[in-house]
Amino acid sequence: MVIKWITKHFGIRRSVRYSFLGAMVLTIVLSYFLSLYVIGFIGRLIDSTTAQGKLEYIPFLVVASVAVFTMIFLLLFYLLTKRIIKYFSVLSEGLDIISKGNFEYRVPVVREDELGALAQNMNKMAEQLAAQKIKEKEAEESKMNLITGVSHDLRTPLTSMIGYLDLLRQRSYLDENEYDRFVNNAFSKAQQLKKLIDDLFIYTRLTSGNMIFAKQRADMRELLEQVLFEFVPIAEEHHAVVRSQIGIQKATVLIDPEQVARILDNLLMNALKYSTTPKFIDIHLSSNQTSVYLTIANEGERITKEQEAKLFDRFYKTENMEHHSHLQAGAGLGLAIARQLAERQDGRLTLEYDNGHYAFTLELPLL
Repeated sequence: MVIKWITKHFGIRRSVRYSFLGAMVLTIVLSYFLSLYVIGFIGRLIDSTTAQGKLEYIPFLVVASVAVFTMIFLLLFYLLTKRIIKYFSVLSEGLDIISKGNFEYRVPVVREDELGALAQNMNKMAEQLAAQKIKEKEAEESKMNLITGVSHDLRTPLTSMIGYLDLLRQRSYLDENEYDRFVNNAFSKAQQLKKLIDDLFIYTRLTSGNMIFAKQRADMRELLEQVLFEFVPIAEEHHAVVRSQIGIQKATVLIDPEQVARILDNLLMNALKYSTTPKFIDIHLSSNQTSVYLTIANEGERITKEQEAKLFDRFYKTENMEHHSHLQAGAGLGLAIARQLAERQDGRLTLEYDNGHYAFTLELPLL
């Protein structure tokens, strides 16, 4: 308390070395005066002896003064520094607790010097370790979910394909028409399986950071028209109407055209799969001074806020959304891949949902 009052009164910066130095100086001063008092008291006790006798007590007084000074010094130094020493023990115990894996433990910060800073750093370290532990747990759960999702989504088309091939192998078909149907179904399941594997391969490359983008200057209007040229016949085959509104003549961006085309394909096929009757897919391309915006919108089944928040999660499939069986079902990776592809090219993919109306917007920076 004395040292704390001195440092506060004289504006001295709180420091462990200053605390020990102050304790040392104060202890020496107090020990000196107290030892003089004790030796003086002893001297008065033998004051009645002769001068000859007093000389005989000089060695005793010297030894006694040193002993008294040492005892008083040790006692006072201990009393003045015991709070610091005790806090060392608190830090040591706290570090031992944290080292055993209790990352929720926090060391009490009761000082404003180096020991207080050390306690704060220990608490910060414990917070970082706790966060790292949570990350590792999430990564492990994510890995298990990935394995489970992949196993389930690959098994379904593979099982169907094996079934059709087994029927063909055993020649279990009635006529040539049924033979053609079995072959087409097996081929369709093989294509579905290939798409699932391709999506999984791209997703793992994206998440691991190993995917290389061949960026080049490209015109978003031209790229969109190329994608729509291939998509419109598929949409018409499934009785869907594509309504495009292109409000710009040219929008030059620095992208990997193949990967942006993959984003557009994912969004268009997603709209086709989950559009409700009558099926209208609206496409709007616009730009401002800094960015180009491509919006793909459709009407679909209503979903909750919780479902909306999970649409970009991998392997997520909404249970109440109607899926058209004649279109190949995905693994729930399409939107997750599309968003990551957009972000890796300095863009954004967002969703605006309102009462069954879905509007996915791809934003990319202009050159």
